Amino acid sequence: MLTNHKNIEAEKILIIDDDRAVVATMGGWLGRHGFLVTTAATAAGGLTALTRQEPDVVLLDLGLPDAEGLETLAEIHSRQPQASVIIVTAHDSLDNAIESIKRGAFHFISKPYVPEELLSLVRRAAEKRELVRETAQLRSRADLLSRRLEAAEQQLAPSCPSGLMKEVEALICRVAPTDANVFLIGESGVGKEVMANRIHRLSCRADRPMIRLNCAAFPANLIEGELFGYVKGAFTGAVNDFPGMIAQAEGGTLFLDEIVEMPVELQTRFLRALQEREFRPLGSTRTLRANFRLIAATNQPVAVALREGTLRRDLYYRLNTFQIEIPPLRERKEDIPSLVTTFVKQFASRLGKPEPQITPGAFERLSAYDWPGNIRELQNAIEYGVVLAQETMTEKELPKELGLAPALWAARAALHQAQPETFNLEVRERETILLALAKSTGNKKKAAQLLGIHRPTLYSKMKRYRIDL
Repeated sequence: MLTNHKNIEAEKILIIDDDRAVVATMGGWLGRHGFLVTTAATAAGGLTALTRQEPDVVLLDLGLPDAEGLETLAEIHSRQPQASVIIVTAHDSLDNAIESIKRGAFHFISKPYVPEELLSLVRRAAEKRELVRETAQLRSRADLLSRRLEAAEQQLAPSCPSGLMKEVEALICRVAPTDANVFLIGESGVGKEVMANRIHRLSCRADRPMIRLNCAAFPANLIEGELFGYVKGAFTGAVNDFPGMIAQAEGGTLFLDEIVEMPVELQTRFLRALQEREFRPLGSTRTLRANFRLIAATNQPVAVALREGTLRRDLYYRLNTFQIEIPPLRERKEDIPSLVTTFVKQFASRLGKPEPQITPGAFERLSAYDWPGNIRELQNAIEYGVVLAQETMTEKELPKELGLAPALWAARAALHQAQPETFNLEVRERETILLALAKSTGNKKKAAQLLGIHRPTLYSKMKRYRIDL
């Protein structure tokens, strides 16, 4: 068994072929193009190398001396289902090609092959393998974040005593026991998923699963499979059946976050599933029944999404049975003290530290800040403060961006309200300068660098626009 060790971070290729000349030529060609190549002359040796190396791509000959090639293909997928397998063989026939693809091979190429064609196939197979790996990581990360958010939400609900949030809570209590679709609208970080969890727990479906899909977290070409599921062989890389989110939400709740990020062509298919309560997994001929309660969410202005065509009107009318708008934290600052108290308890417990006392100055700074990242940003700021604090948490233990000058807070708040069509050139320039100063926490040298101008020019423009910091 030979291995090229030139680049330990390269994609790993396993060649299983008993033709030494072919292996030497193929391995040398791929090695010179940056791949880490391992070879085996038998099926048994290849399967052993497969377990040890966990290759990204396998180049498999069908005519092996100790096993039938298609059986070896099945064994490879059984042991390493995410590996991409390219069949490279002199046994060239249409039946072999079709059967190889049906059994999950990435591609089929016959000997003698064109080196450039093989290299292109290997690169595409390696890219597909990386995409599958990233998808699995995203799914795992989403599950972890969902569990964390659900745990945090248990303590978060009673920590919002403002009048605005009492109105939101009243709406949730009224709609939760029904089976109506709910559309949650609000900026990033306001707690849309927290509210979706609460609706599910108060519903008659609470004993069934709540399945979450963030439409912005997956590439456009993967969302359809994640949502509807697929059968083995439905597309390249579909080596096993996957039920999909709709099937997993059977009897429970399907939460589609950032639904405006769903491709428009897929919105049409999902609308049919929502209306007809039936769907068909990719590659399947069976139509399945869909029994779920839909909660959708977006952080984008609905009017803009409809105008720009990123949200279909017919889908909007269907999912907008009951709309709840969650106000940003800057509009309900009376919630900040109780939220701070809750977060301090959470993070002190998690870090194994005594709860620090929040000084009046720290509370004043927390209340004065406009929180463009909403509750999520507040949560991060408190975690930062708890890590640094000893017996008390003062302004010094809070993130430095919370100490921005009031003019910059006002600029950020104004941007949330401003309509782009009302801007003129001077307004745009002034706001851009303010945002650069905000991003650099008032450091004029850094702000000038962000703007691509010299500091004297920045000082001149600040004087012109009466920006006094």
